[in-house]
Amino acid sequence: MSETEFGVPVPGRLVPRDRWTKTGYRDPGQPFDWDGVFGRSAPRVVDLGCGNGRFLIGSAVARPDRDHLGIDLVQVAIDHAAHRANQRGLPNVRFVTGDAMPWLHQRLVPDSVDEIHIYHPQPYYEVADISKRLLTPEYLERLWLVLRRGGLLVLQTDNKSYWSYLLKAVEKHFDPAPLKGPWPDAPRGRTRREIIARQKGLAVWRMTSTRRDAPLKKEIPRPDFDANRPRFRKR
Repeated sequence: MSETEFGVPVPGRLVPRDRWTKTGYRDPGQPFDWDGVFGRSAPRVVDLGCGNGRFLIGSAVARPDRDHLGIDLVQVAIDHAAHRANQRGLPNVRFVTGDAMPWLHQRLVPDSVDEIHIYHPQPYYEVADISKRLLTPEYLERLWLVLRRGGLLVLQTDNKSYWSYLLKAVEKHFDPAPLKGPWPDAPRGRTRREIIARQKGLAVWRMTSTRRDAPLKKEIPRPDFDANRPRFRKR
């Protein structure tokens, strides 16, 4: 048995109720104990702003050898993600309600994560809200610190201005590799937002970025670009 979202199948198969797992997690109020929570030592994947969990669920299904953590500020989205993961009997994923900023600085310690994914960070269209943008130079530096040597930062956006900014901003700490075309593992979309954007006929830009052993000696621009995108302002 499977389910779809906007006509696109949700990864994984539903299992009998006696095989359901419990993937909802409460903020521990201290650094996240990966080995204690998952009961093993394995490569670690984090999705900051995971929404309804589509990507992490697909990754947890396809990569049972990795442990996954999804964080989102919206409780309803986390509840939905955890319920879906529970129904699929996934032991290698947890979903927690929280803000990506304090989680990166207070819950995820340096040199502790192998992959960090950020899909469709909010561009904040109004000039008065520019300071709310997540991917500042300081945040990118913290991402670099949290990732282990050779770790991956995966970014995706449907906002061309944000994409242009990211191509320049990540170069100090990461070696960016833009992807031509859809994700091979999810050609119709890794996330709900990506599926919606593509069905609206909007372009989507994607990159994987490998952590540099040492940052380049260059300044990172501030995210003060004009992100105006009228077709998404009235969602």
